[in-house]
Amino acid sequence: MPTVNSEETALLSLLPIDSMDDIELKNIQLQFPSVRRFSDSSCQELRVHTDRGDIMVAVQGDRSKPAILTYHDIGLNYTSFQPFFNYVDMRALLENFCVYHVNAPGQEEGAPTLPEDYVYPTMEELSNQLNYVMVHFAIKSFIGFGVGVGANILARFALINPEKVDALALINCSSTQAGWIEWASHKMNSRALRSRGMTPAVIDYLMWYHFGRCPEERNPDLAQMYRTYFRRHVNPGNLAMLVESYARRSDLGIARDSASIRAPVLNLTAALSPHVDQTVSFNARLHPANSTWMKISDSAMVLEEQPGKISEAFRLFLQGEGYVAPLSPTKIVAFRRLSDAGRRRACRHSPVIRITENPISEAVVC
Repeated sequence: MPTVNSEETALLSLLPIDSMDDIELKNIQLQFPSVRRFSDSSCQELRVHTDRGDIMVAVQGDRSKPAILTYHDIGLNYTSFQPFFNYVDMRALLENFCVYHVNAPGQEEGAPTLPEDYVYPTMEELSNQLNYVMVHFAIKSFIGFGVGVGANILARFALINPEKVDALALINCSSTQAGWIEWASHKMNSRALRSRGMTPAVIDYLMWYHFGRCPEERNPDLAQMYRTYFRRHVNPGNLAMLVESYARRSDLGIARDSASIRAPVLNLTAALSPHVDQTVSFNARLHPANSTWMKISDSAMVLEEQPGKISEAFRLFLQGEGYVAPLSPTKIVAFRRLSDAGRRRACRHSPVIRITENPISEAVVC
């Protein structure tokens, strides 16, 4: 039996004494999750060599199937997509695809600190690294799914390589240069990351960047989990380099009446996100015949707070473009029942009872 510390003892003391006469508690293990990682045995992490060093790509699914390529935002890595792609409605859809999660250099969990003389890739160079990923996995074309920085990188790649991108689902995508206020904020926080590490001020900025104002009022457990993740599991020096690269980004140079993105675009944002205006500007530069702008209510970080709405929007977007056959409501219900039954069976037959502090919603399958 594992060693019981003082915190665990306090929890056990809350159990009614009378219940001890009727229930024999054996093999109780208390879990206090501190790592922002969602283990998935079907997700394989591989290193891909590029002209600017190796990057880590996590592959989820059968490689013989069409590709979905994801790219994350600042302060995060591919694990930020795991709750969404493990959401029960998305699992029904992803039977038809293989997902390739691309991590920016030095942003994966446990990444060593990049050398002081390392020149971090520009946004254009980060987008060019996707060519090496495609060659490594023999991908001819893909459906892009990006958030923030990742959305900007995928949009750049689609402009230069239109024949390699079938469609794009972009969340909080910016198509312009950073304004003075945004540039100053990124610069100030990158300096703090380099000199003092992950300070409370930097964590507050990352929380605002991802969740908008007052995330603790909407979902205190989720907000606390992300604060803990930023504090413990992000390499400050590596993150500073990515933030600086994003702050120096160039304008995409697109316009609705001239050169724009040829691939169909699902342009997503959240009503409480601080990036709504950027997505509106981006939408004004896309051709209305092949783009859709959506604002999801009651959320800021939509993949975490509204996975059901995003999964439905993504599924309908792919169906509208002819990439997947419509999923019948019966099939979706069947997947939900199988998921619920699997969780119940695991609890019923597991030899270890796990009491989890601040359990995550059903969108996360650990």
